[in-house]
Amino acid sequence: MTETRRYHAGIDSGSWNTKAVLVDGAARVVGAAVTRTGADLVGAAQRALSIALDGAGVERSALVATWATGFGRHAIPFADGTRTELDSHARGALHHRRGPFTVIDIGGQDAKVIRVDAEGRRIAHKMNRKCAAGTGAFLEEMALRLGVSIEGMPELERGFSERFEISSFCTVFAGTEVLGYIRQGKRPADLAHAAYRSVVKRVLEMDRIAGPVVATGGVVAYHPRVVTLLEEALHATIFVPPDAQQTGALGVALWARSESGQHAAIAREEAEP
Repeated sequence: MTETRRYHAGIDSGSWNTKAVLVDGAARVVGAAVTRTGADLVGAAQRALSIALDGAGVERSALVATWATGFGRHAIPFADGTRTELDSHARGALHHRRGPFTVIDIGGQDAKVIRVDAEGRRIAHKMNRKCAAGTGAFLEEMALRLGVSIEGMPELERGFSERFEISSFCTVFAGTEVLGYIRQGKRPADLAHAAYRSVVKRVLEMDRIAGPVVATGGVVAYHPRVVTLLEEALHATIFVPPDAQQTGALGVALWARSESGQHAAIAREEAEP
C-alpha cells in the first residue's frame, strides 16, 4: 500500500452530532461526514464513517486505523485508539495554523477554551461545567422559544435593531427570561441577537483570552454572528478553519496517523538485523 493510500479515520462522538474525517498518508482530508448522534452512539459512528468512506471512494479495508474522540469515544468498539476532545481540537487546529494560539470550541453541550503553545502542546484549558449555557443546546432552546428552527436563527437575527442582555446563567431560567421579554413586546430578531450575545458572554467568562484565536465547533460553523461578536469583544480577528465542526474528528484522525507511523517505524527497526 503506497503512503498516500494509507488512510486513517477520526470519529468525534458528540452529544448532538457525530463527525467523521478520513485522511490519507499525506495528512490530506479526503472524506468527511456529520450525522445526528441520537441515542445510538455506535450506530451514529458507523454511519458517519461509512458516509466519509463512500464520499472518498475508499474501502473500509484500506483503513490503517480508526481513532475516536468526544464524549462517546469510549463507547465506540471498533476504535483502535482514543484521544480527549481537548487534544483533538488542538491537533485539528494545528493542521491549519501554527501555534501559539487559543482555541475556542463551542459544541452542542459544552464550550472549551484551549491554550496551545508555539510547539503545538496543549498547556491549559477551561471548560464550562455548570450547565449548557453558552452552547448549541442553549441556542436550540432559544430557537424553540422564538418559534424558529436552529437553522433559522442566523437569518432571523440579521434584522436586529435593539441590544439588550439575557442575564440568566441557567438555560432554563434564560428561557423564562426570554418569555418575559416576549411579553414586553421585544422583537424576535432582537431576542435572537441577545441569545448570540449571551453565548459570547458565557465563553468569555470562562478564561482570559489573548493572542491569536482559532474558533471551532458546530455553533461557530453555523452561527457566524457568534464569531463576529467574539471578534468585537476581543478586538481581534478570529480564524475559523474549513469545516470547523469537524476539527475534533480531523485532530483525532491525525493522532491516529502519527501514532500508526511511530508504531510502523518501531516495527521496522525491530525487524532489522
